[in-house]
Formats: sequence, C-alpha cells, structure tokens
Amino acid sequence: MKFVARIHTIPVRKWIKTAGIVCLALTIAAAPFLKNRILFTRISRDFWEEQLSGDTLSMHYTVSEPENWGLEDYETLLRCYSAEESESSRQGLEEYLKELAQIDPAKLAAKDSLAYELLLHSLTLESKMQEFPYYHEPLSPGSGAQNQIPILLAEYELNSERDVQDYLGILDSLDAYMDGLAAYEKQKSEAGLFMSDLSADKLITQCSAIMDRDTIASGKHFLQVTFAQRLDELVKDRMIDEQRRDYYISENDRLLSTVVQPAYERLADAFFLLKGSGTNDRGLAGYPNGRDYYTLLLEQQTGSSRSVEELKQLLLARFEDDCDMLAALIQDAAPVTETADPLSSLTADEILRQLQAAMQQDFPDFPTAGNMAAPACTVKAVSESLESYTAPAFYLTPPLDDVSSNVIYINNQSTPQGLSLYTTLAHEGYPGHLYQSVYYNLHRRNAEIRPFRSLLYYGGYVEGWALYVENISYDYAKQLLPGQTQQLSCSLTRLDRDMQLCLYSLLDLSIHYDGASYEKVHAILQRFGLEDPALTRSIYEYIVEEPANYPKYYIGYLEILDLKEAARDLWGDDFSEKRFHTFFLESGPCDFETLHKLLAGTEK
Repeated sequence: MKFVARIHTIPVRKWIKTAGIVCLALTIAAAPFLKNRILFTRISRDFWEEQLSGDTLSMHYTVSEPENWGLEDYETLLRCYSAEESESSRQGLEEYLKELAQIDPAKLAAKDSLAYELLLHSLTLESKMQEFPYYHEPLSPGSGAQNQIPILLAEYELNSERDVQDYLGILDSLDAYMDGLAAYEKQKSEAGLFMSDLSADKLITQCSAIMDRDTIASGKHFLQVTFAQRLDELVKDRMIDEQRRDYYISENDRLLSTVVQPAYERLADAFFLLKGSGTNDRGLAGYPNGRDYYTLLLEQQTGSSRSVEELKQLLLARFEDDCDMLAALIQDAAPVTETADPLSSLTADEILRQLQAAMQQDFPDFPTAGNMAAPACTVKAVSESLESYTAPAFYLTPPLDDVSSNVIYINNQSTPQGLSLYTTLAHEGYPGHLYQSVYYNLHRRNAEIRPFRSLLYYGGYVEGWALYVENISYDYAKQLLPGQTQQLSCSLTRLDRDMQLCLYSLLDLSIHYDGASYEKVHAILQRFGLEDPALTRSIYEYIVEEPANYPKYYIGYLEILDLKEAARDLWGDDFSEKRFHTFFLESGPCDFETLHKLLAGTEK
C-alpha cells in the first residue's frame, strides 16, 4: 500500500496560538532542567576560575593559554597560607556545598550529572577533612612543597614574554609563600601536631641543599641553567631580543639570591626553632583523633570506599596469593645458562617506542586530536641536588590545551638501566601516566566534558593505573628476553615488587590506624629478610612521613583489578582488554564506587 503525505492547512492566527501553547508547555517542562543546568554551569565556572586565578603556578600547568579559558585578567601570585585565608577557604567550601544542594543531578545531562556527583563527593570529603586543620603536612621530606616547587619552576614553559614575567613574579612571591608555610607549621606545633625531630632535620638539610647559596652565587644552580636555556629558545623564536634575555637572566639571579634563597633559609630556621615540639613519631594514630583523619585521607588518596578492616583483608588475601605464586615459581624453576640482558642496552627513547608497539593490541589509540600536535616525550635526569629528595621517576602532566610536550624525569640515583628503567618508563610513559593523561585530555575535549574535572584529585585512579600497566609491562619485557632464566627472573622481580608494595600498604594501615611502633614494624620486616635496622628504620620513617602514599598506588591497583573482574562478569564474551581499558580511560578520574556504577550502565 502506498502512503501519500497530506498537508493540513492551519489558519495563521490559530497556528500562532497553538504554537504558543506548545512553546509554553515545553518551557514549563524544560524549566527545571534549564534552571539546574544554568546553576551548575555557573558553579562549574566559578570553581574553575577561583581555583586557578589564585595560583599562577597551578594555572600555568593546567592551561597553556589562560585567555582562552576565561582567565584573561589575573595577578601573578601563589596561594599563600594564613589563618584568614584558611577561614575564607572553609566558608567558600560551605557555600559551594549549599549551592550544589540546590541541584537535582537527574535533571542534568549525563556527563554533567557525573561531574556534579564527583564535585559533590570531592568537596564533601574535603569539608570533613577541614575538621582536622593541622593534620595535613605540606612540607613532608618526601613530597613537600620545598621539593616540588623547584622542579615545577625548572620545567615552567616559557612560550611568551608574559610567561617569563609570570615566572619571575612567582619567584618574587616565594618568600610570602614559604613564610606562610612556616606560620602554619608554628600553629601545628602549638596544636601539638608538629613532626618528629628526625623529619625536621631532613627538611632543614633539604632547604640548604636545594637552595645552596654558593651554587646560586656561581650561576650554576639548575634554576639558573634551565631558565637561560628556555630564554635562548625565545630569542631563537624572536619572541624576545638578546637585550631582554640578559635583563631577565639578571632578574632571575637577583630573585634567587635575594628572595628565594633567604626564604628557604628562613624556613629552615623556623624548623630549627620548632624542633623538640613534636610529641609523636608513630604516625597519625599517635595524634588525638588521628585515626579518624587517616580514614578520610585514605579514602581521598585511594578512591576506595572500603573500610580499613576491609582493606586489611583485601591486602592480606593478595599477599597470601603472592606467596603461593612465589612458591610455585621457585618449584618449577629449572637452571638454564645465563645470556646477555638486551634490556640494559636500550635507551629511554627506544624503550618508549617499544612499549608503544607492544601495547597496540590491548589499548586503544589516542582519540582524534584535531589540530593538536601528536604527543612528544622528553626524558630528563633529575638534578643532582634533588636526587636524594625525589622519587625514582615522575611525569609532569601537560596542560589541558597542549598535549604535545611531555616530560618524564628519571632519578639516576635510584633507577638503574635494564628491567628497572623499562618498567619505570611503562609506569610514567606508555601505557602509564603520559598515555592516560593525554588520552583523557583528548577525550575530554572531544566529548566537551567540563574542564574543572581535571582539578579534582583521584590518586587511586591515576597511580593505580600506572601500577596496573607497570605490571603488564613485565610481560612485554619478557618478549625481549631470550633465556628462560631471564624470563623467570623477570617474573620473580614483578612478584617481589608486588609483595613489597602490598606489605608496605599493610604497614601503612598498621602505623597510621593501629599505631604500630618501629619495634613492631622492624620485627615484621625481619620475618621477610629485612634485618638491617638502618633499612627498616628508613622504611618506617618514610611511611610515617607519607601517610596513605603506598595504599594510593597499591589499593588503587587492586581496585582496578576488581573492576576488571566485574567487567569480565558483566560483558561475558564481549569482554576484551581493549574494551575495558577504553571504558576506564574515558570514564576519567573517579572514585571506584562511581566507576562500578558507570560500569553497571554499560551494555552487556
């Protein structure tokens, strides 16, 4: 049967009236959705601008062209601590939570509903943590601001003369910034929450070594050398002339010697005077209500909603499984003639290329980048003056609008060539931090996901992924190893690292939640062959100084494995490594409870 379209003619006035009624009905129906969307858009914009406009260093590492992100007019400054600023921040947080309470996430688009839930979760957790105002340690010997800021300054991109001026402005603000931190530490001391003398001594030593007066006077400090190199690039690109370059070099020298170095010296002096006021060297459990704070910190750092007892059981079960695997490996091992290790001859660039090739089958390609340049990566060595105070390696996340320049730092003091370098570059580069960061940046851009999500911290998602793919990289390494003995050694190395991180995560819970003493930790480590008191003491001190750091990596990793099994059960025959990895990467930084909810909404 053939259907014929019939045109119905409606008198003009009647049509206008009918259209008006329809429009009014649609407006009334859409009003709640529109109201929610407008309010959430404003909150998103305010949160984004407030977080970045008050901290030039963070802004520069988040976006390369601030004017394209509503940040045209900004002052060059660092967010310095003061009691007044802390109270203002607390009030601002409460105001955000009140405004978010007015929104019904069900009346937002799916991607905004997710962003809303994550922002609400993050700010609610932060609000709870603000009930413990002096438990946070911004100057820990392992990852404190005194170590991090010089690295960020050394890699501060100079793409214009305004960038140079901002950089110098940050240097000029460092005295107020460090003085604010010293004031905070004094208040910690008055509250009975100051660090141990041992940790204070480490910080004092670091301040002197990182900003050595003689090195600065000689012009050989790494912040002088790297600054001059970046200025030379601007001269080459005709962004500035040689006269301006010389002027900026002299300003950098002046600020380092008259502002930055004295600021570090005053910070060291403040810690010298505060020594002796620390009353606890047993982790957070040794402070009043420290266990409550640690529980919140653990959730924030790992993204796991499990209780401490549940996490203990999860870790213990994993450790037992690893022990069984170790016994099986040793039993099945057969002696084979040793051969040369081909990994030790590979350069960092060669390893990164090999990793990119090996991961093709199980990981998705980068989303279409449009007119953005393909990601490049430079591997650099940590400055010798920072080797004793930084991690074995780290990756600097690129700005949201420029994924073309990526830097991985290798600490030559603690990352030797061979398998260690190979798996480290997998962790930091491909398919680790670099790949994950660039992938999500491109996906976020294509899917028009609100940029403020990049400001929310989910350490378990990020570091758990890096440890997850590091484990996978051992299988890639085996493909390059010719002998059975070397392949067995590779498997044993992976298992040894897994057991070590599992054990250290258990110790983190024991120290910061149960109040385990050094003597107890030493006795536990002795059972696993670590008998040197100097070694066990250093392990204990590091865990005390960096609460929830090991769990951030290892519990994040175990949560990813749990999520993967859930995906395998849900998708059945449609499961694949690539599909799971695509789901995880495109979900973006989240807590694991949210990731399970997102997974449940996927097609089986």
